[in-house]
Amino acid sequence: MTAAVWAARLRSSSPLSWPGAARLGLAAMFAFTGASHFIGMRAEMVSMVPPGLAHPEALVSLTGILELAGAAGLLWRRTTSGAAVGLAVLLCAMYPANLHAALSGLTETWSSQLIPRTIIQLIFLAVTAAVAVDHRPASLRARESILTKTAAEEN
Repeated sequence: MTAAVWAARLRSSSPLSWPGAARLGLAAMFAFTGASHFIGMRAEMVSMVPPGLAHPEALVSLTGILELAGAAGLLWRRTTSGAAVGLAVLLCAMYPANLHAALSGLTETWSSQLIPRTIIQLIFLAVTAAVAVDHRPASLRARESILTKTAAEEN
């Protein structure tokens, strides 16, 4: 598919409200970070894997593939919620590598230090969770609406 077709689909399926913008922003962020697992920063990513984990190169490849798949999943409305949940789990699973890198002094940038890195990770996690909730399937939203109506009628 061409970029124009994708852009038209994105425009027609979600107005650029803050959840729509967050979805596109997360997709771009995970596409870039997923690609960096293979291009440019691979050696740094491998060095971030805690020493107790086997096969650090394979783990970096796996997490890169999952980030790229999650980014693609965020772009398709039907899979947005599931992709966001999967990426939230991935963020939690990868946090020990960020912790190891910060505590070991593997990187020297301010944003890679423990406190800023943790805050950044929590922000990404919160936005990912917000996208998952906002884009949950229509059938689930309908059930929630029925439950809310029933509860209101009982009171």
